Amino acid sequence: MTPTTDFDLGPQALIVARLAAGVPEARLAARTPCPEYAVTELLGHLAGLSVAFRDAARKDLGPSTAVPPGSTRPVLPADWRTELPRALSELAEAWRDPDAWTGLTRAGGVDLPGEVAGMVAADELVIHGWDLARATGQDYAPDPAALRASHAFLRAAAEEGDDGGGIFGPVVTVPERAPLLDRTVGLSGRDPHWSAPDGT
Repeated sequence: MTPTTDFDLGPQALIVARLAAGVPEARLAARTPCPEYAVTELLGHLAGLSVAFRDAARKDLGPSTAVPPGSTRPVLPADWRTELPRALSELAEAWRDPDAWTGLTRAGGVDLPGEVAGMVAADELVIHGWDLARATGQDYAPDPAALRASHAFLRAAAEEGDDGGGIFGPVVTVPERAPLLDRTVGLSGRDPHWSAPDGT
């Protein structure tokens, strides 16, 4: 799938911001579908990737776009309830520039075409939005355009892999008749039926 310059990350960024706003303080230590992240670290990761992909869109390459994912433990800023929605809004606005989708840029220390970086950004927002919703017991309906982009990105990655696995872990098999969100989550290496254990 090749995105067009009118592909807007804004609706999905707003959905993630609303999910973050709905996280109670008591759930910050809760487990998430990301085995290595509690909610607080997932929110920290979202804050960091929002800045990184904002700068990738702007071709403002520097420290924010140079750090490989997983190389450092995400730290949630103290003012995250104001900073995270601001960073998500700035990310969305940066990707509204048609130039963001062209040429080369960098994210996570990897040089890649702008259009690929845009799809990775959509995938991050869709999958981590699902992570956050599941971990905090919130309803989740991702933006359809972002969901289609995420699914196309993950499916292509799985098909290109030598072992048939996904880029985030072994693909979880999901029936083709399942909703697109479930199939996308499965391609990300997550179980669409995951739910947070009571009290964790």
